[in-house]
Amino acid sequence: MSSLILLRRLRVENANAIAGVTWGFPAITHFLGFTHALSRKLTQSHGLRLDGCAVVCHQYQIHAHSSGRDYQFALTRNPLTREGKTASFNEEGRMHMTVSLLIECQGEIANGEYGQRDLADHLRQLCPTLRLAGGIIVDIQDISVLDMPTTKNELCRLQWRMMPGFVLRDRSAWLTQHHQALLEYDPQATLLDAWLDFSALKMQAETPEEGEIHEGEPANWHRVPKPQPGYLVPLMTGYQRISELYPPGAVANARDEQTPFAFTEAVYGVGEWCGLHRVQSLEEIFWRYRTTETGYYCQGAGAPLATEYHL
Repeated sequence: MSSLILLRRLRVENANAIAGVTWGFPAITHFLGFTHALSRKLTQSHGLRLDGCAVVCHQYQIHAHSSGRDYQFALTRNPLTREGKTASFNEEGRMHMTVSLLIECQGEIANGEYGQRDLADHLRQLCPTLRLAGGIIVDIQDISVLDMPTTKNELCRLQWRMMPGFVLRDRSAWLTQHHQALLEYDPQATLLDAWLDFSALKMQAETPEEGEIHEGEPANWHRVPKPQPGYLVPLMTGYQRISELYPPGAVANARDEQTPFAFTEAVYGVGEWCGLHRVQSLEEIFWRYRTTETGYYCQGAGAPLATEYHL
C-alpha cells in the first residue's frame, strides 16, 4: 500500500547551485539523497520506506552577478592569514530556492487519518534537521500525508495545491533518439554532441538560396532550435564507476576506511521544466534510483537504460 507525502513550499537557503559541469539548480541526486536520508529515519520510527520523489520549483535566486555577458558567483570574503595574504578557498555556487517535494511512501500507516496526521507532525520536527542540496531548510509552509490519487479529479486537486510552479521531468530518452538521428548524418557523432545540442545556445548563418557567398558580405544569423520543444535543461543524474572496486582501506585518504572504494564520474542527462497543469499522471514526474554493478542513476518514467546515454 502506498501513499504520498507532500512537503509544500520548502524554503531553502544557501543550497548548492553547481552540479558537475552544469549550474543553476541542484542536481536531482540532491533531492533523491534527501529522500533517502528521510526514508532511513522513517524506517526506524514508523516502518515506512520512501521511493519516488517529484520536484516542483516555485522560486529561486542564484547568488551571482553579471557584467552584461558572463556570470560570476558572489563569493564570500574570508579573513586574511597571519601573513596578511588572502586565504585560499574553494569556489562555491549558492542559491536560495522555494520548492515542493512530492514523495511516494511505501508501507501501511496505522490508524488511518489520525496516523497520517501524526506522521505529518513528526515530519515537521524531522525535516528542518536535515539539509537539502547542502542548504538549510528555514521554513516549510505545510506538510501533509495523502492517499494516492485514483481519479482525474483527485489528481487535479493535488496539482492545485502545488501551483504555481514548474515540475522537473526526465527527458533522457530524447537524448538517445537525437543521438541516433545524428549518426545517420555523421557516423562519428558522439553522445556529447547530442547532449550539447540540448544544452548549448547555438547560432547559425543563413545560406543564400541564390548566388555565391563573398568574403566581407554581412550574414543573417539565427538561433538554432533545440532538437525538441520545451524548457530543456542539462542535468547531472548520477555517478558511474570508472575504476575497479578497491577493498576497504586500500585507497589512501578515503573518507571511510570501512567501506569498499571506487573512483567515479558524473553521469548527465536531459530534463524538462514543465507546467504542473500539463502533468497527466504522477508516474511521469517521479524520479527514482536505478542501481547497477557500475553505478547508480536517477531516472524518471520512460528513461532508457543508463548505459544508452552515459556521458
